[in-house]
Amino acid sequence: MADENDKSTRQARASRDDRLKSALRENLKRRKVQARERAAIAEPSQNDDGPLDEGIGGKAGG
Repeated sequence: MADENDKSTRQARASRDDRLKSALRENLKRRKVQARERAAIAEPSQNDDGPLDEGIGGKAGG
Protein backbone atom coordinates (compact mmCIF):
# COMPACT_ATOMS: atom_id res chain seq x y z
CA MET A 1 0.00 0.00 0.00
CA ALA A 2 2.81 2.40 0.84
CA ASP A 3 4.44 1.62 -2.51
CA GLU A 4 1.27 2.63 -4.37
CA ASN A 5 1.04 5.93 -2.49
CA ASP A 6 4.72 6.62 -3.09
CA LYS A 7 4.38 5.81 -6.79
CA SER A 8 1.31 8.00 -7.23
CA THR A 9 3.03 10.81 -5.33
CA ARG A 10 6.04 10.58 -7.64
CA GLN A 11 3.81 10.56 -10.71
CA ALA A 12 1.86 13.56 -9.46
CA ARG A 13 5.07 15.44 -8.74
CA ALA A 14 6.51 14.57 -12.16
CA SER A 15 3.30 15.72 -13.81
CA ARG A 16 3.38 18.98 -11.86
CA ASP A 17 7.04 19.50 -12.74
CA ASP A 18 6.26 18.99 -16.43
CA ARG A 19 3.41 21.52 -16.27
CA LEU A 20 5.65 24.04 -14.53
CA LYS A 21 8.46 23.57 -17.05
CA SER A 22 6.00 24.06 -19.88
CA ALA A 23 4.51 27.16 -18.30
CA LEU A 24 7.94 28.67 -17.65
CA ARG A 25 9.03 27.98 -21.22
CA GLU A 26 5.91 29.66 -22.63
CA ASN A 27 6.35 32.61 -20.28
CA LEU A 28 9.96 33.04 -21.41
CA LYS A 29 8.92 32.99 -25.08
CA ARG A 30 6.21 35.58 -24.39
CA ARG A 31 8.62 37.86 -22.53
CA LYS A 32 11.22 37.62 -25.29
CA VAL A 33 8.63 38.67 -27.87
CA GLN A 34 7.57 41.58 -25.66
CA ALA A 35 11.20 42.67 -25.22
CA ARG A 36 11.77 42.58 -28.99
CA GLU A 37 8.62 44.64 -29.59
CA ARG A 38 9.68 47.22 -27.01
CA ALA A 39 13.14 47.44 -28.53
CA ALA A 40 11.67 47.92 -32.00
CA ILE A 41 9.45 50.74 -30.72
CA ALA A 42 12.25 52.41 -28.75
CA GLU A 43 14.72 52.39 -31.65
CA PRO A 44 13.33 54.00 -34.80
CA SER A 45 14.26 52.21 -37.97
CA GLN A 46 16.71 53.69 -40.45
CA ASN A 47 13.87 54.30 -42.91
CA ASP A 48 12.15 56.78 -40.60
CA ASP A 49 12.42 60.39 -41.78
CA GLY A 50 11.03 61.72 -38.52
CA PRO A 51 7.57 62.27 -37.08
CA LEU A 52 4.74 62.15 -39.58
CA ASP A 53 3.20 65.40 -38.33
CA GLU A 54 6.42 67.40 -38.56
CA GLY A 55 5.46 69.65 -41.50
CA ILE A 56 1.74 69.92 -40.86
CA GLY A 57 1.98 72.92 -38.49
CA GLY A 58 3.68 75.14 -41.06
CA LYS A 59 1.28 74.26 -43.88
CA ALA A 60 -1.85 74.70 -41.79
CA GLY A 61 -0.79 78.06 -40.38
CA GLY A 62 0.25 79.57 -43.66
